[in-house]
Formats: sequence, structure tokens, C-alpha cells
Amino acid sequence: MSTPRERSTSPAADTVGGSDAAADSAGLEEVLDPVSGAGLPPPTDEPESVPPLPADRFLNRELSWLDFNARVLALAEDHRTPLLERAKFLAIFASNLDEFYMVRVAGLKRRLSAGLPVRGGDGLPLRTQLALIAERAAALVTRQATCYVDDLLPKLAAEDIQVLCWSDLDDAERERLRTYFREKIFPVLTPLAVDPAHPFPYISGRSLNLAVAVRDPDGGPELFARVKVPNNVPRFVRVDRDGPGVRMLPVEDLISVHLGQLFSGMQVVECHLFRVTRNAEVEVDEDRDEDLLQALERELARRRFGPPVRLEVADSISDHMLELLVRELDMDAQDVLRVRGLLDLSALWQLYGEADRPDLKDPPFVPATHPRLVEGEVPRSVFATLRDGDVLVHHPYHSFATSVQRFIEQAAADPNVLAIKQTLYRTSGDSPIVDALVDAAAAGKQVVVLVELKARFDEVANIGWARTLERAGCHVVYGLVGLKTHCKTALVVRQEGNQIRRYCHIGTGNYHPKTARLYEDFGMLTADPEIGADLTDLFNVLTGYSRQTAYRRLLVAPQGIRRGLIERIGREVAQVRLGMPGLVQFKVNALVDEEITDALYRASQAGVHVDLIIRGMCTLRPGVPGLSENIRVRSILGRFLEHSRIFRFGNNGDGEFWIGSADLMHRNLDRRVEALVQVTDPVARAELDHVLSSAMSPEVDAFELAGDGSWTRHPGRPGHAPSHLQHLLLRHVGSTAG
Repeated sequence: MSTPRERSTSPAADTVGGSDAAADSAGLEEVLDPVSGAGLPPPTDEPESVPPLPADRFLNRELSWLDFNARVLALAEDHRTPLLERAKFLAIFASNLDEFYMVRVAGLKRRLSAGLPVRGGDGLPLRTQLALIAERAAALVTRQATCYVDDLLPKLAAEDIQVLCWSDLDDAERERLRTYFREKIFPVLTPLAVDPAHPFPYISGRSLNLAVAVRDPDGGPELFARVKVPNNVPRFVRVDRDGPGVRMLPVEDLISVHLGQLFSGMQVVECHLFRVTRNAEVEVDEDRDEDLLQALERELARRRFGPPVRLEVADSISDHMLELLVRELDMDAQDVLRVRGLLDLSALWQLYGEADRPDLKDPPFVPATHPRLVEGEVPRSVFATLRDGDVLVHHPYHSFATSVQRFIEQAAADPNVLAIKQTLYRTSGDSPIVDALVDAAAAGKQVVVLVELKARFDEVANIGWARTLERAGCHVVYGLVGLKTHCKTALVVRQEGNQIRRYCHIGTGNYHPKTARLYEDFGMLTADPEIGADLTDLFNVLTGYSRQTAYRRLLVAPQGIRRGLIERIGREVAQVRLGMPGLVQFKVNALVDEEITDALYRASQAGVHVDLIIRGMCTLRPGVPGLSENIRVRSILGRFLEHSRIFRFGNNGDGEFWIGSADLMHRNLDRRVEALVQVTDPVARAELDHVLSSAMSPEVDAFELAGDGSWTRHPGRPGHAPSHLQHLLLRHVGSTAG
């Protein structure tokens, strides 16, 4: 078992980028603290001899999130990143920022307008937070534009991948695109005038729009109109599909040069692109609404009419045109972002996909089958393998298809399987997991599926899955009133001779075969009887009226995870006071919970070594003398989205490891059903130890947090080529699979 590594004195920061492009991605699903302050630490009852912790010990969570997105942007700015991967990170940065405004900023504004004086642990008033967010976001968008316009575009053009303007095209190319406009785009365009007879039109969230000023050539006032850029045509139009390179024109440029056909007989005075971001929160009163599915459908229909929270405009827009938009949209000036270059750089996903240039992308890889799940000449069932011991799979390095998916598919096809119980938070559009559950129900098995309808931005998809599963004969439930079910659990009940045996999967990631190739996650497959009994009890809580809160090998939120983690942190403190070493290592997506943060501060003060690997938000200040000098915080970003949650305690040399679905946030610990499982298999524990030790290695390229809230890129050991954690793990898993 490894011991705490010697602390590095140089500022370190490992970065691994990515977005939870779906919305999980970036910790954006959390709602803000209610007025009651739920989730905030209670008044301390510590002995008088223990000095109080400083009042300024928490960083602001919203600014910390923007710092996370700045680290994603840093990957786009990094010349060591392959060129098209840099474009991808710009797209991820843009999508992340959209969701931040749709959820986090929208929540702050809603509370401000309602007069709710909600403050975070850092104590900043709402207006101050919003002002700081606006300032920080504007600076980041300026960096993004500089990276795109001044750096990326010229380098892409040198590789014959070009984003062009109309003036760059020759006569033949223009004629081809005129035909394309006439046949494909013009029929779906609808100019909307604004005058006493035509009120200012509704601007849908995240749509691209042209603000157009026209005038009668014979004189008269300047008139305003809005033209929506169709969202059912590609953002980039291929100029020449037969050439060796990729030459593309933004569709808004093509529309702009043909506005004369929309406003026949009028003079186009000016035209500028703009984009509105709206509040995307969905609120359902579960106590009032008897049918959650129908209530959620009603609220989703209203989501598109949420109030605007951000206005992005082309930097060329005139002052009077901008004033008109701000006035008509009823927005504050600080909510306006002038953007140089292309609006909505998430469109670069199209460029990334259409450019067939593997030399400008990360090298492809094929996930390996876990060594214990490799089938020989005589195929062996997953169940037989699990009877010999637990299997810890590490995605995307280990294949999801040959592990978790195979587990569910074999359970569906096995005549000895009596029942399958599973939670579904997110899955893919053509989900083999859902197909297997449908097949299992058709075969007469008892199939119970808990579909979380309130998974943000996947609500519509999950409503569809719920109805599909119900039509197939599955028992579909929607979880507990007032709580999201976020745990990743599957239970298979199998008849084996005269006994019943239970097989389980508990993971850190969703049952989503596509994101399992992009997100880094762990999952444990086991036939351990205690875990099987725990999952049986947990599903009874989720589907019935059981009130159980204590388990054998699980920690379950909202009752057990915060308490269980704090108790184990306290045990490390007690060991240090007895003269033994203390160690706490967490790998999570976010740390904003004040009680756990304070427990970590107290552990540091007692001499416990604390290593935190946090992808996104972190409100803890590390390295502060007398408070947190024994705490290191790193962030790792890269081609895979770091998504796993690992909790390791030194336990006097006999390391205790837990994995599961919970981040250290109020929403996870207080308002969700989450599950952590203790990992006891020696091989699995060694694998988790290897990941944590590698992540904290001074040789690994990382970002490191300082006590003042600043993040610094640490490229690895001086004088040595930097190593990236994900590259190391790719080689490690390849060698163990070989």
C-alpha cells in the first residue's frame, strides 16, 4: 500500500479538459441553496480549545466554475494539443458557458428578482456575484475569440481547413452557393418586422438571429427586422465537396449577402448576428402534481419561454442597434457580450467531424476488454467470472460493451435470471441497455427500471424511454418525491440450483455506451452477498415505502454519505493524534459542500495529508498556513472527461476505498439518492491506488490550485517531458489487457 507522497513545493496543475456536453458535464445540475440555508454547516459545537476556522475560508463557487472553464480554454490555447482537438475544446468551452448561464446565472437572477438574499459560503451578495461573473465571462470570451481568430483559424487554413467569408469565394463558388441558398435556405426564412403593427418577436434560446436595419430607397425612417437563422440546416456550408481540403462558409454569411431577396425593394442598411441565452430551469411541484411525467412535460413546454440571461452580439454591431435589442429584451448592460469572430463556437463540432484529418486529432484507440472478462475458445458467462471475485472496470480504457453492457445483455438472455432492477439517469438514443431490458421483460423476467425524469437536459429523452419500457411490460418508477435518483446501480437476481444469487453493478457513470467512450468512470461488478443485500434494500427504498438508511457495504445519500465521509476523515485525525500517519484522497468532479470542506481543513490542521483531484468547482483554499498547508488540490482535463468519484482513507496502512455517483455538493448529499460502495478486492484496490498515485505524481501535467483561488499549469517534473495521466493509463490498461 502506498504512503503519502512528498509534497511538491512548486505550483502544480494538471489539466484534463472536456465538457459534460450533455449537461452533467460541468456540475451544472445543482440548484442554489434555499433561503433556509440547507446544506450549510450548523453552528459549531467544537470544544473551546479548538480555534474557529477563518470566515474567508471558502472560494466563490460560481467563479470557481468559470475557472474550470478557463482550464478547458487553456487546452484549446495549448499548442501541444492537436489542432482539431483545439477546435473541439473551443466548442466544449462554448457549450459549457451556455449551460452555466442557463442554469447557474439564471438561478442567481431568479433569486435576486424574488428578493431572496441567498449567499454562498464565501458570503458574496448576489449582485456582487453577478457583476464578478459578467466581468470574468467577458474576459474569457475575449480569450476565446483571440484563440479562434488570431491563432486557430490561420493554423487551420495552413492545413487547408478554411472557414471563409463571401469575399473569399470566386465566381463559380458564389454561383453554386446562390443555388444552394435559393433551393435549401430561402424557402424556410421568415423576416419579422418590428413596428406598431408587429411587436418585437420572441427570440428562442441559443438560436442565431440576424438583426437587420432596412430603409426605403426613396427616403423614410430606418426600420428593424429580425431574421432567424434556421437551426435545421448545417451551420457551415461546404463550399467545395470535391476538393482535397475543407472549405466552409458560415450559413449566416450566406443569408446576409442575400437579404435583398428577403426585403425586396428595400435598402439593407446594416445586419448583425445576435444570440440570446435563456433560463432553462424546470420546476415541478411534486407534492402537488399527481403524475410527475405529465407535469414535467408541461414544464418542458414552458422552458423555451424562460427569461433571457445573456445577449451575445457581433462586435461590429452599432450602438443604436444594440440599445434596441437590450431594450426590447429587457436586459441589463452587464449581460451583453460583444464577440469578435464567430458567435456560438460550439459549431466547431461540425468542423471537427467533417475534417477527415486523423493527423490533426488524437490517435484513435480501441477500449480493451477487462482481462477477467476476456472470452476464450469456450465463452464464459459474466456470472461465472463474478463468482470467482469482483471485477473493477475503468472506462473508457476498459470496454463498456464487453463489461457492463454484456452483463445486462446476458442477464436478459439467461433463462435462470428471475429479475433485473436498474436505475437509468442518462442513456444513449439507441440504447442497447434499454433494448436488453425490453427483451428481458418480453422473456417473462421481472424488470424494474427507475427512470430519473428530472435529469437536466435529458428530460425529453427519459420520458421517451419511460414510455418505451412501460409498453414493453417493465415496471417503471420515477424515484422519490423531492429527490433525484442519481445512483448508478443494477441488480440481477438469478436462480442457481436451490439457491438465489444476486449479481450487482455499481458505478460512477451512466449506463450510456457512447459517453462511456468519452467519460472516465469506474464500475464494480460483483456477486458479493452483502452488496447484493444492500442493493435489494436500496431498490425497496426507491420503489416502495421502505425508510432504510443504514447499509452493510454502501453509503447512501441523502442520509449517509456526508456523515460517512466526515466520520472517516475524523478517524484519520484520531490516528494522527495517536502518532500514526493520516491520509485522505478524493477524486471528484466538484467540492463545494461546507461541512466536508471544514472537516478537511480540520484534518489538515491535525496533520493529515489530503490530496484532492477535482475536475471542476472547488471552494476549498489549499496551502494556507495554519489552515490547509497539508492539502493539495489538482485538476486534470484531457481528451476524456474525468468523471469518476473515488474516496480513499489511509486507515492506518490498510487503505479503505469507495467509489460511486456522488460529488461533494449540496445537491448530491442532500437532494439526491446517491450510492458509494466500498471496494475490498485487493486487485481493484491496487488499481484505484495506481490511479490516485499517478494523478498526484509530480511528473504529471496538471493544474494546481493556490490558496488565493488562482490555478497554475504544472507541466511536470522540471527537465523532463510532461506526462499526461490519461496517456499513462492508456498504456497501463493496454499492458494489463495484453
